[in-house]
Amino acid sequence: MQNGTNLYALDISGASFTKACGGPCTEGCVTLARIGEDAWALGDSKRPDAQPLRFTTEELDAAGINPARFGLGA
Repeated sequence: MQNGTNLYALDISGASFTKACGGPCTEGCVTLARIGEDAWALGDSKRPDAQPLRFTTEELDAAGINPARFGLGA
């Protein structure tokens, strides 16, 4: 992360998570929220109490996760 920011130190209490679904989402979906300029939180709608994982844009790209699929810009 740029400037040495610790992703897990960022406050995500007000983050707005969006689902990426290719279908009816009856089994649950991956959720994504922008939590900073180059920071994202990735959650699981089937486990809403689980702490979301956090990634930089570069890390999301390396994992093949495109924020545009969630209706979000990188």
